[in-house]
Formats: sequence, structure tokens, C-alpha cells
Amino acid sequence: MVRRTTVTLVIALFVVLAGCAGTGGAGSDSPDSPSAEPTTTEMTAAETTPQTQSLTPSASGDVTVDVVEVVDGDTIKVVMPNGSRETIRLLGVDTPEVYGENTPDEFEGIPETDAGKACLGAAGDDASAYAKSRLSDETVELRYDEKAGKRGYYGRILAYVVVDGSEFNYDLITDGHARFYDSSFEERERYERAEREAREGGVGLWSCATEGSTASGEDTATDDRLSVSVVADAPGNDNDNLNGEYVTLRNDGDESIDLSGWTISDAAGATYTFATGTKLASGATLTLHTGTGTDTETDVYWGRSGAVWNNGGDTVTVRSSTGTEVLTYTYE
Repeated sequence: MVRRTTVTLVIALFVVLAGCAGTGGAGSDSPDSPSAEPTTTEMTAAETTPQTQSLTPSASGDVTVDVVEVVDGDTIKVVMPNGSRETIRLLGVDTPEVYGENTPDEFEGIPETDAGKACLGAAGDDASAYAKSRLSDETVELRYDEKAGKRGYYGRILAYVVVDGSEFNYDLITDGHARFYDSSFEERERYERAEREAREGGVGLWSCATEGSTASGEDTATDDRLSVSVVADAPGNDNDNLNGEYVTLRNDGDESIDLSGWTISDAAGATYTFATGTKLASGATLTLHTGTGTDTETDVYWGRSGAVWNNGGDTVTVRSSTGTEVLTYTYE
């Protein structure tokens, strides 16, 4: 009997010890165990916490992007770091239109005339060419402005564009390619001051200003489809601003006029000949600038090294390709 009791006690003790050894082992639900499953709260937090930082910055951040298209002087298209494409509207500036009609009264001092509109159109082309020369296929930095917000009315990103360490928006204004855009942004006062200086100096588009307004005079025409206007007194020194003086022809007729071989001359006999294929559509204008530039459908360039049209008075004579006098315009 004693032996049987001893064996029973030994077996019972072994079972108790085995149970204690299992406590805290590999199958434990302890939160310190490497194999413990996260709670529902922990899983939710893990799933909603971003694993990488977003590539789209906040309104106060900066980002480096690649320019894929220059739309015009103040609008570009870029590829963002995350691969998306965005349209960027340059903040705080407005260049003259190239895809629509310009409104001269938006640009202080520009005359509300056909000549004023034509001049702004040419300035818009110049601004676009300038933007393409500086930004096409470049890697640039976008800087955002908390005061302006990140996107404009049409959903485009609003930003300062920095290229080669220079703030391109500001350069547009100082070089006379844009006006200060009256809106809320941090650099407003600096941009407004830069525009005033460019305007007072007759720089770029400001050569279209009232100081160079159309000269008044009388014309005699054998072709009543044509009319002419002259800006003889360019802002500043005429010889330093040759494209600030110009003659504008307008077709008031119902049909296009082929100007191939036609000429324009002043009283002293200086003569410009229109290239073959030059046409003036019904209702359209064509402006002849004294200086150099790239000819377009609306603007041609004489390529002279000095001013042509006398500020105190002159006569514009237009002749057909056969030498027939079509129109004369005398101003004082």
C-alpha cells in the first residue's frame, strides 16, 4: 500500500510540473510574444499609415519637375515626381494673349486701338518665345505660395518657377514680357514695383504704351479696303527701340489681299517690300516693325539699323507689286 501511494504521488507531481512548463511557451497569447497577432485597432492603424511619403507637396512645399510643354508665356505643362502631368499657371504674372484677342485696358497705358492690340499680340509672341528659350525641356523647381493657395480657378497649379536659380516669373516682369497680375500672393509688392519700373522704362510690351500712340493724320487711298496707322514715336530713344515704331495695315474689305511684292516707303524713299505669299485676310491687321524679328502672319520686321518714321511728321506710301500707288498717309 505504501509503494502504490508513493507512485501515485510521483505521477501527480509530474503532471503538475508539466502543466507549469507549458505556461508562457510558444503557444502563448502574451503581447510580448513574437507570434502574437495585432489587435483590430493595431491592424487598422497599420493599414492606414502611409508606408512612403506622398510625392505631391503641400501648398508650402517645393518640388522639382520636368517641363514637357511651354503653352505660352505664363503657362507650362510638367511631369511631377510621382509621374502625373500637371498644368502650371505662373503665379503673379500675366503675359499678352497668343491664342485670343488682347484687351489693352488690362495693360496700363496701352492705347485701346487696333495698333495697341496688334502690338500686344506681338508682345505675346515674344513672351512665348522667351519662355520656350528658358524653360523648354528643362528641370525646374516649383515654389508654392501659402497666401495664393496651390490651385487656381481652373484647377491649374499656381507656382513660382525657378530655373537655373532664377525666379522666372519675376524675370518676365523685369524684362517687360508680362504685367503684374492683381491678386493675393506673398510677392505682390515686389512684382508690382518691378512692373512700374519696366513700364516707366518702356521695356518690352510697355513700348506699346500711350507714349508711342498712333500718330494722327490724313490718308488718300485708291483701294478703300486698306487703312493704315503709324506709331512713330517709340518709348525712349527711337534708335534703341526700333520695334517700338511701326506701321499697321488693316484690311477692311470682305476678301483677302495678296501683298506679295507690295511696298511701304517713307517720304525719304526708304522702302520695305513684302515677301511673296504675304496675305492680309479680311478684317486682319499686319504690322511692319522697323527693327529685327521673326515674321509671323500678323507682324513682319524691316531689319533696319536705325529709325525710319519721323516723330515730327512723315508720309507713308503703299504701292502694289506693279508700282501703282494704293494709299498715302501723311501725319504731323
